[in-house]
Amino acid sequence: MFVPNTVIFEKGSLDYALGSQIYDRFKKESNVKIIEASSNRVGPLIPGENMYEKYRAGKKILVVGVKKSLRFESCKPSAHYQLPLVSGCMGQCEYCYLNTQLGDKPFVRVHVNIDEILSQAEKYMQERKPDITLFEGAATSDPIPVEPYTHTLKNVIEYFGNTELGRFRFVTKYNDIDSLLEAKHNGHTTVRFSLNTEKVIKDYEHFTSSVKTRIEAAARLADKDYNIGFIIAPVLLYAGWRDDYRRLLENLKEMMPQNKAITIHFEIISHRFTAKAKNTILQIFPETTLPMNEEERKFKYGQFGYGKYVYTKEDLSEMKSFFEVELDRLFENKIIQYII
Repeated sequence: MFVPNTVIFEKGSLDYALGSQIYDRFKKESNVKIIEASSNRVGPLIPGENMYEKYRAGKKILVVGVKKSLRFESCKPSAHYQLPLVSGCMGQCEYCYLNTQLGDKPFVRVHVNIDEILSQAEKYMQERKPDITLFEGAATSDPIPVEPYTHTLKNVIEYFGNTELGRFRFVTKYNDIDSLLEAKHNGHTTVRFSLNTEKVIKDYEHFTSSVKTRIEAAARLADKDYNIGFIIAPVLLYAGWRDDYRRLLENLKEMMPQNKAITIHFEIISHRFTAKAKNTILQIFPETTLPMNEEERKFKYGQFGYGKYVYTKEDLSEMKSFFEVELDRLFENKIIQYII
């Protein structure tokens, strides 16, 4: 669970019931500083002289705001639209793309005008009917750590559970899923958990839940008939990677419910980085040991027009073959969405 030391209420956020509830929750905490901002400019309120300092200070700040623009961003290829519930994450994963995308906004922001956001989702669903519209709830965030304060995910899950044309999905590295266990999801929500080896989590995924507790949370949700998926990313090809990823998959197989015919979705993503991301990572984590030697990688232009450094064709082929073999060996009911 996210434990902030500062909560900033943007202008207008206390006019909403959720904003008032969060305010009442934190005003009782003597060790939490509450700021009622006169505007929506949060940047000047983050202490620090440089990105290194602001990143660490910002990771302890919760911003409570109102989503002004209700134009949803596209979320291809994983979904039709982003559902803007939360932005930012309490985790400090060294490789995370949010380090670049939200470099000057390292804080966690929750939006309190949920009814307006869901009304906009309904408009998008009507535009696409009779087709199903898929919404992604974690495109720029991990919404689970703030769920104990907001219960937003539970409410959104039940909203989509009552719709014919909407489906919801999100991904997390955390295990605070208690409020979701009794939600009436009607099979319309897919919860995905981001997994990695114990070495990768220890070295690079700071302030996240252990792989064991993530899988335990997934198993509890599977028992409640949620659709479950796993993202194994980023796959890092270090010495001994095959043994570590094989152990991860074997533990996953053993810990998931054995008494249900669960179809598990898998997404496997190899490590890649851009020059901009590398520069940002080195400012925030100057001692990082992330493998970012351009000479050992292949430069490739991505679908969004910018270049990135990926593993060589030979390395990617070996990685793909490994996961295909191991997933086939261990999981009878599975869908491999992609291995890239």
